[in-house]
Amino acid sequence: MNLQENMKVLDVGCGVGGPGREITRFTDCEIVGLNNNDYQIERANHYAKKYKLDHKLSYVKGDFMQMDFEPETFDAVYAIEATVHAPVLEGVYSEIYRVLKPGGVFGVYEWVMTDEYDENNEEHRKIAYGIEVGDGIPKMYKREVAEQALKNVGFEVEYERDLADVNDEIPWYYPLAGELQNCQTFGDYWTVLRTSKVGRLVLTELVGLMEKVGLAPQGSKQVTHALEDAAVNLVEGGRKKLFTPMMLFIARKPETASE
Repeated sequence: MNLQENMKVLDVGCGVGGPGREITRFTDCEIVGLNNNDYQIERANHYAKKYKLDHKLSYVKGDFMQMDFEPETFDAVYAIEATVHAPVLEGVYSEIYRVLKPGGVFGVYEWVMTDEYDENNEEHRKIAYGIEVGDGIPKMYKREVAEQALKNVGFEVEYERDLADVNDEIPWYYPLAGELQNCQTFGDYWTVLRTSKVGRLVLTELVGLMEKVGLAPQGSKQVTHALEDAAVNLVEGGRKKLFTPMMLFIARKPETASE
């Protein structure tokens, strides 16, 4: 994306601001984080002050489908595993296009189903549905749909690559798979224990007990089941190369673009 010092950059769906803090340290650009969650914005501001980056980082509450920014405000925009939650990809991409200056670059890590995914295959559909329900996603689209959505709103796609498909020795989904052979550190063993079948069963029953005695809200066990089902389908989708959480697109708004 070639981010430079003092560029004004938008982080769409910024969470608590982790990527933004690293990016501004590395590039010295100014980043505005957009988030619809008050608690996450509060934490993002806390960390920005803690690490003395609040002169470069700011956060705005808002809806990425209806951004409260003037047209052509930002030199660059990025989104990391966030825009998958948009009800329609063209909707969020068009807003990003609107607030980006002509010639500006948009970089996105998108959750998509790969070219191997077949909508007519019942097993494939089941995996996609499990990801949607467990992760609060309106619709899991194929890679080609996301690419076309970028083009439909006016972007020129300059680069794309599935960064989950680079023949890594340890797959991206290993923290969710609960398999000892992928452990590299002591912390990995704890992660694998929690995500193993036994670990998930213990966690689910513990949440259920907490719900019964009033230490957890009603419905907590049901939510835990949904999250576990999502993890199972994320792993299965990864193993069968049907799903990627890191489809990288680099797209540019044409220099000649006008509102």
